[in-house]
Amino acid sequence: MPVPQHRQIVLDTETTGLEVEQGHRVIEIGCVELHRRRLTRNDFHRYVNPEREIEAGAVDVHGLTNAFLGDKPRFSEMADELWRYLEGAELIIHNAPFDVGFLNIEFARAGREQKLEDICTITDTVAMARKLLPGQRVSLDALCKRYGVDNSTRDFHGALLDARLLADVYLAMTGGQSRLALDDQGGDGRQRSRFVELLDPPARPLPVHRATDQEWVAHRARLQAIHQKGGCRWADDLGEAVED
Repeated sequence: MPVPQHRQIVLDTETTGLEVEQGHRVIEIGCVELHRRRLTRNDFHRYVNPEREIEAGAVDVHGLTNAFLGDKPRFSEMADELWRYLEGAELIIHNAPFDVGFLNIEFARAGREQKLEDICTITDTVAMARKLLPGQRVSLDALCKRYGVDNSTRDFHGALLDARLLADVYLAMTGGQSRLALDDQGGDGRQRSRFVELLDPPARPLPVHRATDQEWVAHRARLQAIHQKGGCRWADDLGEAVED
């Protein structure tokens, strides 16, 4: 799988309830930015005053209350900033229709006529996981367990925490071009992803072991035998090494 060259943003939201059609609102937005499969730490995290009551069942899930959110900005006050942050990126979201549906309604309330799918590419990791793991559980907790992502601090759902966990899961799920870090804290004390990309050049040049003359003769003989049985796709590259 090629390494994406564009911005990727792993996004999660928390809401006052499950049904956007019933007027439920976004109360937390958490975004983690990836560039070339690396965490950039250019995160976006806001709590939002929903201007309505939060359902008790929702509070049990995320722990956010109206008292806590009472002095937080309304969505309309941060809409332009969030729009600029997201514009042009690939959004990686677990159960994307839920979050995108809520955000599109919030942006519409704030006066935006376009939808997120008009300015972003949307990748749903639930759909991705169901394709990769047919018949298996694809909740974020289940995927963390499967891919060895430490979610022991997840007592409540939280948009930024879940976005960071999903970033680790996504990196593990899309190619395994990562290795587990030995520590979870960066030098500045901030939480680090447990996956560290192996994209930097090695500290020392890799040794090059060239074939001996004897090995090269044996290699050509093997290609010749393959070619005689039905063709060899490397014949053109090797020139005289393989003849009809």
